[in-house]
Amino acid sequence: MSIARSLLLKAADSQWLADQMSKRAFSRRAIRKFMPGEELGDALSAAASLQGQGIGSLFTRLGEGLTKLADAEAVRDHYLGVFDDLKARNIKTWISVKPTQLGLDLSQPKCLEYLDSLAARAVATGSSLWIDMEDSNYVDRTLDLYRALKARYEPVGIAIQSYLFRTPNDIDSLLPLKPWIRLVKGAYAEPAAIAFPVKRDNDLAYYDLSLKMLEGVKKYGGLAVFGTHDIALLHRIVGAARERGVKPGQYELHMLYGIKTADQLAFVARGETVKVLISYGHAWFKWYMRRLAERPANVWFVVKTMVA
Repeated sequence: MSIARSLLLKAADSQWLADQMSKRAFSRRAIRKFMPGEELGDALSAAASLQGQGIGSLFTRLGEGLTKLADAEAVRDHYLGVFDDLKARNIKTWISVKPTQLGLDLSQPKCLEYLDSLAARAVATGSSLWIDMEDSNYVDRTLDLYRALKARYEPVGIAIQSYLFRTPNDIDSLLPLKPWIRLVKGAYAEPAAIAFPVKRDNDLAYYDLSLKMLEGVKKYGGLAVFGTHDIALLHRIVGAARERGVKPGQYELHMLYGIKTADQLAFVARGETVKVLISYGHAWFKWYMRRLAERPANVWFVVKTMVA
């Protein structure tokens, strides 16, 4: 892992830095690279605009590691309302949520109960629910939650991280369930004993896992989603999908709001299914630092914003 990435991930856990950044006007300008605004209305407007360009979307409200179940209930209620808002506005957006936002650290049964409510609302409103993956301490519990939901609901997906050594076995175990899997590279500081510390090794693992997912879709069904901004890698994956007869709609390409927009539109023009993850909310600091850690060169963008 690079020194810059390590420092950025360490900074993500600093409450003092979070407090300082939230007070600075330049930091609020800088986060606009990755999110349209802090309010739900900002996300809804962005999703409607993207939909008009043929690009789909997912929403996630930032915040994790809650300390009270009452706060987790409030998150559940918020997302229940979002599903209703999306249906009323005819915006084809999915919801993606971290289990710790729904109280996983406090009660796994309650977390499952809240997720079940959201999955039921997703079905009722013609949407879908995605479960984000957090650091390695949560993988087994998150997979258990997903399996329980998948037994009851079809439009439920889960994020899987390519940098963990265990991921090939995790995907193999999920494939018979006709899973919806979003493969991401991983954005947490993990020890070298359990995750690839070198980017190139993670890139190679990502491609190998993408082939496994495409073969899984062909054999079992489900949905394979590839969440990365590595455009060359995405072109290789699209080529592999075509070679195997896996069509757009059986797989999708996902990116973050504001990143590689021209490439997103180019993929759409070629008939690919593209969706953008739109984040909103006031608790953006940890998330923002992880985005910078994924590509430390983005720090230069922040510096330019400070002096603009």
